[in-house]
Amino acid sequence: MKRYVRAFVSCALLVLVDQLSKLWAVQTLKDGNPIPVIRGVLEFLYVENRGAAFGIMQGRQWLFLIISLAVVLGLVYLLPRIPGERRYLWLRLCLYLVAAGAVGNMIDRLFRGYVVDFFYFKLIDFPVFNVADIYVTGSAFCLMLLVLFYYKEEDFDRVFPRKK
Repeated sequence: MKRYVRAFVSCALLVLVDQLSKLWAVQTLKDGNPIPVIRGVLEFLYVENRGAAFGIMQGRQWLFLIISLAVVLGLVYLLPRIPGERRYLWLRLCLYLVAAGAVGNMIDRLFRGYVVDFFYFKLIDFPVFNVADIYVTGSAFCLMLLVLFYYKEEDFDRVFPRKK
């Protein structure tokens, strides 16, 4: 039970950070000029994203809500199966970040009809993104490294036992 509370609190705090950052962006950047952080490299720029990553599939909010809900339900199913041992801490943390990112952007889609993005790497003209996007992409990258270099097949057998 303690693990479930810790998981919920961790995800809730991460979602809170995401939502507070978006609230700041709306109050500070909407209808205003970009704010340079590092001139010519990084700036805060308000964008309303009605699509998915990099603005693809504009206007399909219902689809993204369904996908986000499926991700969250999948994580709710998966998290209790991960052993509580220290070895699996990184896996749990990555999944908390994925869940928080999915929920953070899902909240935007439900209550605003779009996702608030505001980080812009001007130097390379990278698509504008937000804290929830950082959670998802950062944890996906870490999960890839963990799967490739840290966890062994036996570790995953403990999470997904094979039927005999």
